[in-house]
Amino acid sequence: MAAPIAIGDDVWIGGGAITCPGDTIGAGSIVTKNIPANVVAAGNPCRIIRNL
Repeated sequence: MAAPIAIGDDVWIGGGAITCPGDTIGAGSIVTKNIPANVVAAGNPCRIIRNL
């Protein structure tokens, strides 16, 4: 399934990050759901660790 991926401003996506179709990204990793802006998220699958 093809769907756009939205990447917000001031987002850094690390090497080897994988995103799924239709996600909105405010962080990078294996992202299986939307990640809001101004958070630190990591892990596999990606989880919010803290707010900035």
